[in-house]
Amino acid sequence: MSIPACPAPDVLAARQRLVLDHFRDEVRHAWDDVLATFPHPRYELIPQLVVHDGDEAVRGYYAETRTAFPDQDHEIIALRHSADAVIVEFWLMGTHRGYLGKVPPTGGRFRVRMTAYFVFDESETLVCERIYFDTLTMVRQLLGGLDMKRPANWLLAARCVRGLLSMSSGKPDSALTGSAHR
Repeated sequence: MSIPACPAPDVLAARQRLVLDHFRDEVRHAWDDVLATFPHPRYELIPQLVVHDGDEAVRGYYAETRTAFPDQDHEIIALRHSADAVIVEFWLMGTHRGYLGKVPPTGGRFRVRMTAYFVFDESETLVCERIYFDTLTMVRQLLGGLDMKRPANWLLAARCVRGLLSMSSGKPDSALTGSAHR
């Protein structure tokens, strides 16, 4: 197997600008600007084995996550380049103020370390954002703030667990379950 060459510095700089603009526009909720960074938007959420593919699906993903975490923000830890991707390690943070699928808001804050691969094709078009993170860390932070000495929180905790289970019971996207390199 041959190792692909890393692109020229000007190509790497252009990729990095695009990725940083993408991050900035997500925080601003400037969805049209975010979607302009790739002609066919695609997010692959590896922990859930879920793909949001196409404009409508990605806008739905934005709506759901920003309803749940309207103050969602990030803090970049490191940015690296590879032959076909910009790899960003970052902290994702937010406060659970709205429903996330069937999970009711807990009011808890989370801060989770993540890695996103912004994958580019041969024509230097962004084709995918592939995200890796520890779901359990996020869930623990969101539920960990509930005072379980208060009976009122027992029902909320039970509803959260039921909602989380319903989110994880879907069929994994077949595009993410194979071993083919993409």
